[in-house]
Amino acid sequence: MIPTSVKIRWILTVVTLGVFLFASFGCNKSQSDEVAVLETTYGRIVIEFLPNVAPKHVENFKDLAREQFYDGTKFHRIIKDKGRVFGIQGGDPNTINGDIGSWGQGQAGQKTVSAEFSTLKHLRGTVSAARRPNDVNSATSQFFILTAAQPGFDAQYSIFGRVIDGMNVVDSIARAPTIMKSEMPIDPVVINRATIVKRGDLKP
Repeated sequence: MIPTSVKIRWILTVVTLGVFLFASFGCNKSQSDEVAVLETTYGRIVIEFLPNVAPKHVENFKDLAREQFYDGTKFHRIIKDKGRVFGIQGGDPNTINGDIGSWGQGQAGQKTVSAEFSTLKHLRGTVSAARRPNDVNSATSQFFILTAAQPGFDAQYSIFGRVIDGMNVVDSIARAPTIMKSEMPIDPVVINRATIVKRGDLKP
């Protein structure tokens, strides 16, 4: 016969665990239901977040978007490898009104986010955090979107999202002509507005 006091403690433990799991599931579901909408001069890009693999990067991007940090920034880089375009990069506040020579350099004092490498692959449509080449923990606000798979980036850059709508827009940006012998577009595309919305609230 199990004493009544033991039964009560066991029931309370089970109930507490159940409440905790329910709360955790509800929180994760709420976070994963949010997407980023980038309204650019070329059209709309919708990004799905991956909080289960890169929670700190997801939180950082959402916080910046809600602060209207990305509004007015430009996609300042068409990423190439031996002349082959494989992505676009944006998110530098210097691109709003800074000297063109500072684009891509970021600003002193920006919050950095430590690396969150995962087993995910850098495939077409991947959204990953840009960083300095010699410091894996130097990601700030800049990010890149791949137009083609880049396996050399796997476990080297932190994937935190993927494009679920608007890859045609990303492709159009990637095709923009660049300044000779550089990766900088002649007429950079602007992110007019970046917002965080519920997936169910997305408009066609």
